[in-house]
Amino acid sequence: MAFTATLRPRCTLQLATSPRRPNPRRLAAPPPPTTPTPSTTAPVAAMWRQVQGSGDWDGLLQPLHPVLRDEVARYGGLVGACYDALDMDRASAGYMRCKYRKQRLLEEASGGAGYEVTKYIYAAPDVAVPVPGAATPLQAAGAWVGYVAVSTDEMTRRLGRRDVLVSFRGTVTPAEWTANLMSLLRPARLDARRPRPDVKVESGFLNLYTSPASDGRTGRSCREQLLGEVSRLLASRAGDDGEDVSVTLAGHSMGAALALLLGYDLAELGLNRRGRGGRRIPVSVFSFGGPRVGNAAFKARCDALGVKALRVANVRDPVTCVPGALLNERTGELLGGWAGGACYVHVGVELALDFASLRDLGSVHDLGAYVSCLVTGSGGRDGQGHGARLFSLFYLQLMDLK
Repeated sequence: MAFTATLRPRCTLQLATSPRRPNPRRLAAPPPPTTPTPSTTAPVAAMWRQVQGSGDWDGLLQPLHPVLRDEVARYGGLVGACYDALDMDRASAGYMRCKYRKQRLLEEASGGAGYEVTKYIYAAPDVAVPVPGAATPLQAAGAWVGYVAVSTDEMTRRLGRRDVLVSFRGTVTPAEWTANLMSLLRPARLDARRPRPDVKVESGFLNLYTSPASDGRTGRSCREQLLGEVSRLLASRAGDDGEDVSVTLAGHSMGAALALLLGYDLAELGLNRRGRGGRRIPVSVFSFGGPRVGNAAFKARCDALGVKALRVANVRDPVTCVPGALLNERTGELLGGWAGGACYVHVGVELALDFASLRDLGSVHDLGAYVSCLVTGSGGRDGQGHGARLFSLFYLQLMDLK
């Protein structure tokens, strides 16, 4: 049985005296420290397996270990780069693309992060989006959802292993909102050799993960892009050279769901095996404000495959309660085994935060507010931006509208 734990530090956001209009292009995350703190130097390398969840974070959550805190906040900042660098100017030729080249992304968006970006990832759900004034709905075009990166030699020495990172943003486009509300469970069937029809995930997330981009930019699904690039990077490190390797998948909101799907997919296909003995490369998911993704069989399979997930969740964030507001872990226990396949179940260990602001209800889901709460432990910068729109739209899904 997977270990579960909860940490609930009291944390209140401090907002400006005059509320400002939410700006999805601005992420309210603190700038990275210019010099390493004592908790972010040698101890990371000494305990990296525990930080990545080898022991299900037992003993690291209550109280929150400073090394784990700093590493989780660091991954949150790497996810934040996906928002900072997203071109949301409708008049721009690069609309819904990254504003920077791969060589400059992390330097421009997060002040330099010790990773080299190797690939940009695009996704487009197979849904038609109604457009005012148009005779027929338009098919969704591919949008930039994240990137794949690998740690530099310097960062590898600090971390104690070579880290292959995949980072995902949350929901932005109308097509992604439409997919998010497709909350019916359906078999994942990601491994054609062993379909496992009992393993079910939300149809909207699966649609976004597996549908090919329709704008001709890539011609491949988000899944195909990810599996190809992560496999390439792991194969390049497959030699028995003594260097440890990890796969870290980090995402916010919808991006957290994509990260968990990818983690399951990599492990189910055995792509995280290396060397002649098939040694398992650890796969860890750091989820910020993530929704539920699948049913109990999905959770059980993730556990059996060794996929580790740390869910950083604000107890006031409604997105972490959906889908499955009615059919979830608790109701599944009450209804008995016959309802298990129809109930959504969270995967992994919860690191619970508690922050809110009456002046900006949407801040309860803001990634910058999550990171600020982790960094400061109490208080934070004004959580404005991505959260306000998420709060209102995901409220509909609290009622499990189909």
